[in-house]
This record gives sequence, structure tokens and C-alpha cells, in this order.
Amino acid sequence: MRDGQTRQSGHEPAALHRGAGATAKLVATQIERQLPPDSDTITIDGVELPDPLKSDNGKVVGSAAAWERERRPELLKAFQENVYGTTLPAPTRTTYRDAGGGTGAAKKVTITITGPQGSASFTLRLFIPSSGKPKGTFLLIDHRGSVGDDPSSGGYAPASKITGAGYALAALNAKEVAPDDAGSYRDGVINAFYPAGQDLPADAGRTISAWAWGASRAMDYLQTADAASTGIDPSKVAVIGHSRGGKAALWAGAQDPRFPVVISNNSGSTGAKLARRDSAGESISAINSQFPHWFPETYKRFDGNADALPVDQNELLALIAPGRVVVASAADDGNADPQGEFLSYLGAARVYALYGLGDTGLPSTSWPPAVGKSFRGPGMSYHLRSGGHGLEDADWDIYLGSRLFER
Repeated sequence: MRDGQTRQSGHEPAALHRGAGATAKLVATQIERQLPPDSDTITIDGVELPDPLKSDNGKVVGSAAAWERERRPELLKAFQENVYGTTLPAPTRTTYRDAGGGTGAAKKVTITITGPQGSASFTLRLFIPSSGKPKGTFLLIDHRGSVGDDPSSGGYAPASKITGAGYALAALNAKEVAPDDAGSYRDGVINAFYPAGQDLPADAGRTISAWAWGASRAMDYLQTADAASTGIDPSKVAVIGHSRGGKAALWAGAQDPRFPVVISNNSGSTGAKLARRDSAGESISAINSQFPHWFPETYKRFDGNADALPVDQNELLALIAPGRVVVASAADDGNADPQGEFLSYLGAARVYALYGLGDTGLPSTSWPPAVGKSFRGPGMSYHLRSGGHGLEDADWDIYLGSRLFER
């Protein structure tokens, strides 16, 4: 299925029906029992969340087919109109150039896209295990632009550790896709689609949306014969981002069903954190003020007014179904509101249950869960690491040891 297509009935990816006969376990059952008749919300651990299955017409969808046909398109549109902005269209032309490799880099690829206003290029670096085909590939939205040709250059992206575990790392230089700067964020791919001398439309996506779009363009490359020559299997790609990169990873996975695994690491506000917990951690107003280039002007309507949003982030996570959603929080990461991320994760389970994947792996809906333990269901994964904000070795140990590409 190509980028831009939704999971419509009759056109589902092969993964769609995996585990469809399984029974959702304890947590999904607890959430279901707390849902009053004709309610627009669900209640988890005393917190009300929007019910992702409640359509705009008041109907509660009751099957995966109805979700894909009716509710999923509604939510995607609502997130574009109110949160992330209009996504860039598909490029009119895309080329791939082998840019060589450095120490340990199996391949460095320059991806050049063309739009109606010009062209833009960005780099994708691949690190491949020294022997055997990769067990899967982690596509990192590298918002720091810190991953170089040397496998030890990434810091938060330990290429040697990843390849040593039998996986590949594909690092997308997000700063080349869209600079993380209020004065120059358009200088990457955005100006290939909008006239440079004109203001963007108020509802046009900005940096976070562009990074998500760039991840899909990287996925285009990972589906080519050139990528296949390295042993990469495009059906086993996990898009991963940390912090602001995690926001982009979730939006990429929500829109593009080609990603079978989507990992949010400490993504916080406008990532995995519930918007309706606006007073906990970073608020919508704070993020729009400090980073005015991340989201469209239309999102600023909800500064100090998060309850007016027609969507919330548990519904964003639900859009990834039936792909595996992975939410990772840190116990001392108050700015990201780990409890809000936890509740959002639980609030997506009702949609996963439509596919027989509603088991979150958690023993309870109560906060907090055990720290340092990985919780894994057939389509959902969660962990709460000790310490503060970061993508650390302890996180990677869990990702590499959790059989993310299996049900």
C-alpha cells in the first residue's frame, strides 16, 4: 500500500488480519467496562478520554472494516485540520543517489524530491549487520542531525549496538528535511511545494509534519531494489523518534500504513501525551510559543484551551492500528508527562481490540506501572524507564529484545 492511502476495507496490508481471532485481555476489558452507554468518552484510572470509536455522527464503530471505512478517515482529517496541518503531497519526482559511506556505514543515500516550486535533498544513512540479513530495520527520525558516517557518532542512536543485535539502522537527517529553526524551517522540502516569497497557508504543516513526510520518503527508498540489495526487508521497518522526533514518528505512522511498528520515545506534548492534561508537563501554549515553526497557525487556537480540541492523542495512537504502537516514557521526565503518555496508550486499546490486538500487556490500568519492565501485547508495547528525558541504552535494550516485528 502506498503513502497517502488509508487502510480501507478490501485493501488492507497483510498484517491487518494477524491475530484477528485473539481475545483482548485484562486491560482492554477493564476499559470496556468503564464505558457508559452513549458516552463520548472513556474513563481510565479516573481520567476521561475521547472514545476513538465514536464517529462524528454519534455512531460507535464496531468492526475493523467500519473503523477503516468511516472513523479512521474522520480522525486523520481532524488531526490535519486542528493539530499537525495539511501534509505535503507526493513529490512529482524522486531520485536516489549513492553518496558513498564512511567507517561502518553500509550505504549513504541522497534522496532528492521535486515539487512544483523546485527540488530539495536530504540524507539517509544505513548501517547493516556484518553478517546475515537484518532481523528488522529501525528508521530513526534524527532531529538532532547527529548521526554521521561513523557508527559511534550518533550518541542516542548506537548503530554498533543495533547492528550487533542483528538489526539495521536507517538514520534520516531531519534537519535537512526541514531545519529546526523558526527562521529557516521552510528551506528544506517545504519550499519545494510553496512559493518561497509567500506566507504558508494557516493550516499548512510545518516542521513536525515535514519530518513525518520525510520518513515516508525514506520508506519509499527502503522499498527499492537498491535497499533490498543490503538485505533490508521493507515489511519489517520500525519508524522511531525521540522527543520532537517522536511526535513526527507518531504522525508518520498514523498516516502511512506501510510502517508495521511505530515507536514514540518520550514524545510528550502533541506526541503521546494526552492534550487534555494540558496543565501537566509542557502545555500546547508553551510548545507553540517556544517552537512556533513546529505546528500550523491553526493549532494555536487551542493555546490554553485544550479541551476544545476535537481529538486527543490516544486517537492518534489508535490510527496506527493494526501496526504495533510502542510508547516509551521516563519516570522523571515531568515535561513530557509520562502519566499522560501512559493514559493515552491505554486509551488506544479499544481500536486495537477491533483487530483482536487489544491486550496492552499491562497488568492494570493504574499508574504507575513497574519501572524498567517491558510490557508487550500482540500489537501494543509500553515501558517506563527510570531517569529523565532521553533515548538511552536501557531503551534500546528493550527495543532490541522485544520481538517488535512479531505478534
